[in-house]
Amino acid sequence: MLGVVFKLTLVNILAVAVLSIPQITRKGRWLYQEEVGGGSTRFFIKGIAYQPQGELHESDDNHFGEPGTFIDPLADAEECRRDLPILRAASINTLRVYSVNSSLNHDECMQAFSNANIYIILDLSLPIVGSIDRTFPSWSTNIMDVYLATIDAFEKYDNVIAYNVGNEVVDNNSTTFGAAPFLKAAARDIKAYLKSLDSQRLVGYAAIDGNLTVRKDLADFLSCGSEETAIDIYGLNEYTWCGSGSSFESSGYNEDVAQFADYNVVTYFSEFGCVKAGPRTWTEVGSLFGENMTSVWSGGIAFSYFPAESNEGKFGMVAISTNGTSAEVSSELRALGERYRAVNSTNNPSKDAAMASNYPTFSSSSPFSSALPGTPNHAGCNCLEVGLTCVVSPVAANNLDIVGPLIGVACGLLGENGGSCTEIGSNGLDGSYGRVSGCAPRVKLSYAMSDYYERQNRRSAACDFNRNASLNPHASWAESLSDLAVSCLPSPHATGLPRAFATPRTSRDASRGPSVNGTLDSLNSSSLPYLVCMLSLSLTLVMASSVL
Repeated sequence: MLGVVFKLTLVNILAVAVLSIPQITRKGRWLYQEEVGGGSTRFFIKGIAYQPQGELHESDDNHFGEPGTFIDPLADAEECRRDLPILRAASINTLRVYSVNSSLNHDECMQAFSNANIYIILDLSLPIVGSIDRTFPSWSTNIMDVYLATIDAFEKYDNVIAYNVGNEVVDNNSTTFGAAPFLKAAARDIKAYLKSLDSQRLVGYAAIDGNLTVRKDLADFLSCGSEETAIDIYGLNEYTWCGSGSSFESSGYNEDVAQFADYNVVTYFSEFGCVKAGPRTWTEVGSLFGENMTSVWSGGIAFSYFPAESNEGKFGMVAISTNGTSAEVSSELRALGERYRAVNSTNNPSKDAAMASNYPTFSSSSPFSSALPGTPNHAGCNCLEVGLTCVVSPVAANNLDIVGPLIGVACGLLGENGGSCTEIGSNGLDGSYGRVSGCAPRVKLSYAMSDYYERQNRRSAACDFNRNASLNPHASWAESLSDLAVSCLPSPHATGLPRAFATPRTSRDASRGPSVNGTLDSLNSSSLPYLVCMLSLSLTLVMASSVL
């Protein structure tokens, strides 16, 4: 009987191995699908954006009309089962998903899509709270934790192609150029983390279309240096082909080809599908997958399966019923499916003939700084936090509505007393990063509070902040604040293997171990005030500089 069970188990294992989705790999600037039994063929992304739209984030700097909340499309098995036949009928082989909740179970959706040979390109960021902000960027422990938690939740699935570290973070406005070093640092650290897991997943970025010089400068910046610091796959959100009257030349697709002809990593359209010319017939698919473009581009993601609205217009190719049980397919999705089915993919170049990537050195003419922020260091941040004399209260630390304004208050007080918030701030434009800039908001706040408290000769009233702060019984009272910071966080540029989600220490000596995670290091999709925190910090840094 035991032998029978063993044979059945072995048969089941072999069946799973045979039926598993073929792996997608990269060689040089092309994607390949590994075939069962050996060999490979070029892989082209015939994709669709798959993310129900959240609530609009009301903000003066939200000129793209981006959502402030999200709905995880891979956590509802019934909805995935509802959509799967529609996606298969449209010959979709890849979904781009923008935000997921790493604490939820995604097994059924991911398995269903895998069984249907549908791959996933997954953005790691979350709206507002877990992303690199274009105006006030940061690469800190709380953001890194969001990224790593998503990876930890999805690494077990065989149909993940790539993780994106950002979407349209840098735009055509030069005020956003300071975000580029944070994106490259995120790619560097995520690649290091994936390597530690022996993962073959790719790391990418999705860029805005627009100014040709800016987008190419950014693309070159993100793919330069070394394999360890470069992205593996570059996406372009390309909306210039509008209607059946467009062509390869009039749309500017010819410029897309010319500009990236010698690029060193994979390129694809991470979004496409202009809505300005009425119902979309997707004539651009013939060009994108035609001989004019396949030597450079590897397909694209049509936007969007679910209804979505932005400043550019209304998107969406299905209408979901009120009770969510059914989806009505539009003429646009039927047209997209017809175009995808008509694609005749090329296998040129073959994987054997493909050249490996080379990584150019950083160009001195680049508008972006080559100085990158270091890897966010939980152990160092916790070492610092437990040694600070004045710390934010636990209740306030969990409330970003309080933390954001308090950072502004603390930095303002420091400016009035001969200090500044330079150590907790950063400037990607000139590549200067404060020693504490990679720590979570609550640690930055406690550092600023402690600095003010020390400058006030440790007056008890100086560590009150409207009852949102208290003295730390575990503090390093005999050590100066600057010495404490240097001993815990030797360099703001230091890199290492990213770590997250360990238990906070309660004494300084105990903190000098593995990484730690505190109350604000894991953020959820409802924590919108994080932007307030970053805004307050940036404004007060400017104010403090003017005071000095």
